[in-house]
Amino acid sequence: MTHHAALWAAVNHIAKINNISCSCLACRCGLDSTTFNPSKRFSSHGQPRWVSTETLYKILRGTNITPIEFANIFQSFLDQE
Repeated sequence: MTHHAALWAAVNHIAKINNISCSCLACRCGLDSTTFNPSKRFSSHGQPRWVSTETLYKILRGTNITPIEFANIFQSFLDQE
């Protein structure tokens, strides 16, 4: 799995373990509900869009996940081939 795909899979997983949709996760983090939509994960030119460090911080704060826990989730998706 690419780093980009693993990062978005980790975001999806965080929503799932919190029993909410990605839209609800975005709202919980104080973001627009469409922030994590699959259609926004790539630019109109096909370039990957990455989660910013500020957004990642908001995800961790909004879900009470530690950076180490996030790193483990992210790594688990990187390890999937």
